[in-house]
Amino acid sequence: MKSLSIIFSIMFITIGSVVLHGQNVNKLKAEQVIATIIKNTGSSTIPNTVDVIKEGDPKTPVEGIITCMFATMDVLKQAIAKNCNLIVVHEPLYYNHLDDTKALQNDQVFLEKQRFITDHKLVIWRFHDYIHSMKPDGIETGMITKLGWKDYLVKGTSNQFVFPETTLKELLKSLKQVFPKNAFYVVGNPDMKLTNVRLAAGAPGSARHISLLENKNVDVVIGGEAQQWETYEYMRDAVEQGRNKAVIFLGHINSEEAGMDFCATWLKSFIKDVPVYFVEGGPSFWSY
Repeated sequence: MKSLSIIFSIMFITIGSVVLHGQNVNKLKAEQVIATIIKNTGSSTIPNTVDVIKEGDPKTPVEGIITCMFATMDVLKQAIAKNCNLIVVHEPLYYNHLDDTKALQNDQVFLEKQRFITDHKLVIWRFHDYIHSMKPDGIETGMITKLGWKDYLVKGTSNQFVFPETTLKELLKSLKQVFPKNAFYVVGNPDMKLTNVRLAAGAPGSARHISLLENKNVDVVIGGEAQQWETYEYMRDAVEQGRNKAVIFLGHINSEEAGMDFCATWLKSFIKDVPVYFVEGGPSFWSY
């Protein structure tokens, strides 16, 4: 009986080792998860995309996934607390569109952030071009849910809305309910009447803003951000000319972050082996 007990003990240990080893072997690597995400967008290959791994080893077994707007220090710390090591981020990691760090090599903020990522063996992958290429646009889909504007959406679009006639002032009141902690930049007559609204999330540039505002079927453009000497001044002249137009800048993060909340829900529909969380970063600054 004693020898039989020893045999069973050896078998249990051996089987246990195989199972544990199998779990390790079968864990998806970061590069495999990323390839799966890109495939599920339905997009063709995007040349010269910014959607590349910014930091970390592509072969890293993925323990958990965080989606976020910016991979801030706070978001990275939350990822560690949740035992997540793949960070799917919409915007740059290192303060410029291409994450060019040549000018930051002696910068202590950059070095500490990079060291934190390296020490915790995190993988940071940017998901910008491909999520915007989805049909419909993944970021705009998330924003529609956040704003609660699905019933006003023009069929076949993800950024055009027709409202029952209202005023700019009333529209701003409704936006304030969605973003109670944030201030907006507005150019336009608060009493102007409107029905047609276009969402221009993020920072598509003044050429895009102006192109939308030129459209006679657009009353208001809701943007993320723009250089203040461009769209702002165009709109100021338009208003002074008596044109029934307005622009509202929500801030870059407000205009897109809900898209990364949608991203987490979407990822869960086809990534079943690891936990996925959305972490809200919130605004970069406070208003006084």
